Amino acid sequence: MTAPSSPRRPGAEALARLGHAVPALDTADTSPHTFPDGGTWRTEIPSVEGPEALSVVLKESSRLDVPIHRISQGSGIWMLSDAEITEMVESTGERDIELCLFTGPRGTWDTGASVRTDSRGAGLRARGHDALAGCVEDAVRATELGVKCLLVADEGVLWTLHRARLEGVIPADTTLKVSALIGPVNPASYAVYEQLGADSLNVPSDLTLDHLTEIRRVSGAPMDMYIEAPDDLGGYIRMYEVAELIRRGAPLYLKFGLSKTPGIYPYGAHLRDLTLATARERVRRGRLALDLLARHGADGGMSPLGSRLPGELNRFTAPDAGTTTAP
Repeated sequence: MTAPSSPRRPGAEALARLGHAVPALDTADTSPHTFPDGGTWRTEIPSVEGPEALSVVLKESSRLDVPIHRISQGSGIWMLSDAEITEMVESTGERDIELCLFTGPRGTWDTGASVRTDSRGAGLRARGHDALAGCVEDAVRATELGVKCLLVADEGVLWTLHRARLEGVIPADTTLKVSALIGPVNPASYAVYEQLGADSLNVPSDLTLDHLTEIRRVSGAPMDMYIEAPDDLGGYIRMYEVAELIRRGAPLYLKFGLSKTPGIYPYGAHLRDLTLATARERVRRGRLALDLLARHGADGGMSPLGSRLPGELNRFTAPDAGTTTAP
């Protein structure tokens, strides 16, 4: 890992020549946390929906020299065959990249009418025992095929899968990632997700820099943030804030999403051309963000490639095996 440098503020020199003062940074805002390897940031390419899209991402990342720590998928484990999952596990394994697949049924694809209302009801959460069981089934199947990271969009699913790895139902080194679709928006909720078993938490991309500092005062759990968010998550583009997002939010996964594109979940061959084109462009967006960091002298501090574990985190005490509790 390269030691972080003192970054140049965007436009600072030009503005100074014009007589515009540049606000001083408050070093008290700097996150005191890092990944266990000492790094402050890692990278993630989201919405990689199958082996073909993964192949495009890996080829483009080599061409553009974009380092990747994690690849994530959004349609769900149930949308992939065993052969497809195995191919993705092998391809990412060859590059020492963490593969993260989404678990099970979710409310927006369920029969419940509340998600069609203006309030969106319970949103992505798993409705009822059967949906919870489906997520667990997905988790067991995926980890048996070699997947080491699971994406979750429900607090009960998160707690259940955390208990499952404690009891050896799934491997103990499985990491659990909280989806942006239920991401915490205040320090207390962030800390609760960490206690429930989250190893990284995708916060909404409209959180302010001060919000990140508030979260870092109570938790060192890795944070994920879209540098460019899909339209259904707001379409925010925070490219020029990347250095500050890292400074305030470390340890931070930089997610290279894409705005102004139709949704592709759940993915199928009818969406092939769009999915491959957007996969390629997400890598390019990553290159643009990394170039910006380099121009500002803020590209130090990246975790070594192959890093995936979150370090020691705070957890609620799980009940003993065999104890009857509600999930």
